[in-house]
Amino acid sequence: METKDYLNYVVHEIHRTIVATVDDEGLPVTAAIDMMDRDDNSLYFLTAKGKGFYDRLIKRGFLAFTAMKGEDTMSSVAVSIRGKVRELGYDRIPKLFEKNPYMHQIYPTEESMKALTVFQIFEGSGEWFDLSRKPIERASFTFGGVERKTKGYFITDRCIGCGSCVAVCPQDCIRQDRIPFLIGREHCLHCGNCMTACPVGAVEKQ
Repeated sequence: METKDYLNYVVHEIHRTIVATVDDEGLPVTAAIDMMDRDDNSLYFLTAKGKGFYDRLIKRGFLAFTAMKGEDTMSSVAVSIRGKVRELGYDRIPKLFEKNPYMHQIYPTEESMKALTVFQIFEGSGEWFDLSRKPIERASFTFGGVERKTKGYFITDRCIGCGSCVAVCPQDCIRQDRIPFLIGREHCLHCGNCMTACPVGAVEKQ
């Protein structure tokens, strides 16, 4: 999938997210926030200007969130995003209410809607994690011009092909058709078993 597909999934398939910001003491604070719209490179949500959440967004200009869909752990898909935010103001509110009509039940009058403002997550990175697939599926993505960085574990040229890592991989995602062996990062849990088991220190973490 492309970045726009992940953002679309957040808005239309999950919608409700748990967002983390940082308070004045440097401690994390969470809030339940609906992601109400998206374009190919950003997400849009709203909040009331009187909330502590608004103050933290203005002071920090950054957030992180996780959105999950599924009846239980083994049927779940999670999308996690962290990125920069900026306030756009009121102008987009009518459009967001049109796309999310349930908001009229919370803010039923035009006067009450004046308490709201729109924020855009305009630059960031994210991860897709699908436990409903066998083996599991994971992918990373970026938007807003952020450089994509490879994360996880990889096997270096020190590999001797002994198979110790293969024996402890819970997702069987290590290919043995070449030396050094190759970790299929799109199926890796990032558990670190391979690095711990390797007798020659050939596995490294990025």
